Amino acid sequence: MKIIVNGINANLRFSSAHFIPGHTSCGFIHGHSYFVDVEIEGERSGDFDFVVDFKDIKSNVDDICDKLDHKLLIPIFHDAIDFKDFTKDEVSVEALENLKTVFFKVGDKGYSIPTEDCRFLPIKYSSAEELSKYFVENLSDALNKKYDNLEYVAVGVNEGIGQGAIYKENLGDK
Repeated sequence: MKIIVNGINANLRFSSAHFIPGHTSCGFIHGHSYFVDVEIEGERSGDFDFVVDFKDIKSNVDDICDKLDHKLLIPIFHDAIDFKDFTKDEVSVEALENLKTVFFKVGDKGYSIPTEDCRFLPIKYSSAEELSKYFVENLSDALNKKYDNLEYVAVGVNEGIGQGAIYKENLGDK
């Protein structure tokens, strides 16, 4: 059985700034008001014959949204982003979060931003495609701790109405 959580109606939203280095229009810092849709398929089970409790989905997705909300999303694995004080092999989310201010360059453009204003993500791009995959990985990890009846988790990250990306992960593949 398939269940769906509509991000607009369930208030699964976040507003963030991001940039995609090298892209002609998205290479500049700009923002979106995102909303997140979730689709899960699995067998009904447990005391209430649920596929998964909607509260578990919404609380986990809301936690991810809260971490991204009102932050500059910085994909730490993009080849064009050079972080001061770190080689490509040394850079990590944890190392960057320990800084008071992050300094990085993208081509000829240099940035100095308070770390508290950023969310460092272990992804290559801060695109809707990569963000949907990020949500699936985090949500499926959380749900797998409580449920063993799920076949797949799919998450759509929408940059606006009618524009987004959906990533689907078959849990049997994990």
